[in-house]
Amino acid sequence: MNLVTIEVNSTHYKVEQDKLLIDALIENDIEIPYFCYHKALGADGNCRMCMVEIEGSKRPQIACDTFVVDGMKIRTQGDKINQTRREILELELINHPVDCPICDQAGECKLQDFYMDYGLYETNIAQSDKTKHKKHIDLGSNVMLDQERCVLCARCTRFTSNITKTHELGIINRGDHACVSTMPGRKLDNPYAMNVVDLCPVGALTSKDFRFAQRVWFLDSTPSICHGCEKGCNIYIDHNKLKYQSDTIQRFRPRYNDKVNGHFICDYGRLSYKTLQENRLKMPSFNGDEIGDDKAKEQFNAMVEEAKDILVVVDANLYLEDMAIIHKFSKEINASVVAPIEYYYDESFGDVWLKSNYKCANKEGLKDFKFPERLTEQKVFDLVINFNHPDIGAFKTKQSISFATHNNIQGDLILPIPAYSEYEGTLINKDGMKQYCSKAVECKRKRVVEWLESSIFI
Repeated sequence: MNLVTIEVNSTHYKVEQDKLLIDALIENDIEIPYFCYHKALGADGNCRMCMVEIEGSKRPQIACDTFVVDGMKIRTQGDKINQTRREILELELINHPVDCPICDQAGECKLQDFYMDYGLYETNIAQSDKTKHKKHIDLGSNVMLDQERCVLCARCTRFTSNITKTHELGIINRGDHACVSTMPGRKLDNPYAMNVVDLCPVGALTSKDFRFAQRVWFLDSTPSICHGCEKGCNIYIDHNKLKYQSDTIQRFRPRYNDKVNGHFICDYGRLSYKTLQENRLKMPSFNGDEIGDDKAKEQFNAMVEEAKDILVVVDANLYLEDMAIIHKFSKEINASVVAPIEYYYDESFGDVWLKSNYKCANKEGLKDFKFPERLTEQKVFDLVINFNHPDIGAFKTKQSISFATHNNIQGDLILPIPAYSEYEGTLINKDGMKQYCSKAVECKRKRVVEWLESSIFI
């Protein structure tokens, strides 16, 4: 890799030769405004916000269409370049509605940020003179469009043409009447469509799922891993705790990881937070009656002690830390172990990008403990201990114990455990990469480790 030296605001930097100037600035944490540029989409050069002064050039140049050369001297600050950006913003805002107080993008809107940084001018256009476009258009795939907020950065259209190659979106008309729209007779319809919401730098494209739900400055963001399939896409879990309410997940967003998912996630994974919180198991129960934790521990110990032939069923969504304690526990009680993964196989789900046919998060982690995927023989067990696998009905047993996150798992003794967003742990994705998930949401349910370590068998 050949490096060259450039000077930015009187500071010298070593950067890769022939790199785009905007990339060099971003990588060195030098503030540069832009709308249309995105690393995954490349340069487009239509918004002109990334103007910089380059010594030797007669006029400001856009950083997204300029390559670095050795000895280049750049200024990203100063009265002249700030005035240029102010004028560009005025063009962007000529027909923009003044609806920031009700806009879902408030708090993460680049147009707001840049106006506060470079704008602050008195408008020469009365609200009544602005060109009006359509509002709250349902594009399909949970995406809503407010055309009048659009700054025509073309990120969304480039995503559907260059990334998904489904070509649903385009810019129609000319001049003040230009706007983003779907092609005639078509809807936005692809498994990654909601990524255009993340790509939109303003409030033109919003999620029907999140629209008018929360203000972003009230949200806490926790890095995590999507459990929708074994790809292990990196995400942010955005959550908050309102007064008199439980800590609640409001949305999933993609988290950049060049080795796994890049900048994007699929819509299935993005919306999976809903089932994560619905129909949750709250209290231990025995034969359908709720019991306390102490009674549940006693019943657990008694059932395991009485049983001679025990099967342990391991779910492929558990963290490695859970699997380790289950592995140890199974040896202590001399139990057979199975980790069925066929239940999670969906041939119609996977693709060549970010979706795997196995809709479980830690299939590769099972291999670390050599858990078999199926039983060598079918028989009736005295006791099946199920660790959150949804298909316990596939095994014949006299009695059953289920550690479960949701109410849809059956068992004579049912013990509640937290969902993956409620404690921390490690996963191995389909490519063999270990990834750590942080705890996002507060939870009072005991983890598998806590239940087993409090038993008499470990």
